[in-house]
Amino acid sequence: MTPARIIILAVALVAGLGAALLIQRPKTSTPVTRYEPAPTVPVLVAAADIPVGNTLAAGDIRWLDWPAASVPAGVVRKDETPEAETELAGQLARFAISGGEPIRRDKLIRTDGTGFLSAVLPAGMRATAITTDSRGANTAGGFILPNDRVDVVRTYKEDNGPNANENFVSETILVNVRVLAIGQNIQERNGEKVVIGETATLELDPRQVEIVAQAQKTGSLSLALRSLKDAGDVGRPADEGGLTLVRYGITSRGAKP
Repeated sequence: MTPARIIILAVALVAGLGAALLIQRPKTSTPVTRYEPAPTVPVLVAAADIPVGNTLAAGDIRWLDWPAASVPAGVVRKDETPEAETELAGQLARFAISGGEPIRRDKLIRTDGTGFLSAVLPAGMRATAITTDSRGANTAGGFILPNDRVDVVRTYKEDNGPNANENFVSETILVNVRVLAIGQNIQERNGEKVVIGETATLELDPRQVEIVAQAQKTGSLSLALRSLKDAGDVGRPADEGGLTLVRYGITSRGAKP
């Protein structure tokens, strides 16, 4: 056997041994990462949009699995109240609830047969309706909506005798009061046309009710819409109820009669 054949045979033998060793070597398995799902808890949510004042029915609410680590405080949980669907049926929505939003008890109220407004009025407050101009002249052009804050302005004709010139007087009698309803509407619906009603229902204390009742008998009432930025202002009318006198387009201040 020639040296060249011996070398070729040796190389082939080494290659065969190497292949045999590779075949017999155990295969290493690729590590598999397992993801455990986060624990959830069923919470009660609105099945569809629930307008303010609506009575809850069985089809308005449903259970939805919610990550247990991020359940909002105050929502209705199935592990705490398994019979919540039956318990909450018949209650009224104090605020509008969006579809899929978790149900909070503080957004609902049981009326026990009473009307909605009487159920949602804070203790000590009254709901009083005033007549407004249906054309919007007395309601900021029709853009005052439920839950807005307004000032109430009384305008009347000053009596200076039969031969005197007619003078009209405007007086801010109440400031920063909440509008409960416009006409028969107690809510604003996004995307809908602004509703103009014949009446505006205001949230007042007993003393304010007396002021408004007297003012309606002696003049006409207008509502001035307040900015959201000063809705928390609980100040009183300027100059302790002083009057704004308007004579022939000239404005001046006067003492309250």
